[in-house]
Amino acid sequence: MRGSFWWFVASLYLVILGAQGLEGEMAELAKMLRDNCVEETGVDVALIDKVNQGATLMEDGKLKCYIKCVMETAGMMSGGEVDVEAVVAVLPDELQRHADTMRACGTQRGRDDCDTAFRTQVCWQAGCPQDYILI
Repeated sequence: MRGSFWWFVASLYLVILGAQGLEGEMAELAKMLRDNCVEETGVDVALIDKVNQGATLMEDGKLKCYIKCVMETAGMMSGGEVDVEAVVAVLPDELQRHADTMRACGTQRGRDDCDTAFRTQVCWQAGCPQDYILI
């Protein structure tokens, strides 16, 4: 059950339909994940908010490591490798249209795991900007 929760959080992290927000328990759990990774990395929350307002992901070391933290905690990434198929498998039907984009991106290798997570997310954002959001 816990694993399926994290996969659900992972799918929420990747793409969320339009302007729909998270509600109830899922919002609380996503907030816990966000708060934990913000504390761990020291990222400026304003950068995350800018991305969620439509800005392109920006080159910032702490933001890169925040993305890595969320991806690893959510079970989307391990040992520097993104598990795209596992993420695609839990996407809701209405978001499956992004599966090919995510597969095409695969794992975008960077200088380290933080950069790899960031580069992969940049690819996902470019492929589905209308549905992209960071938690």
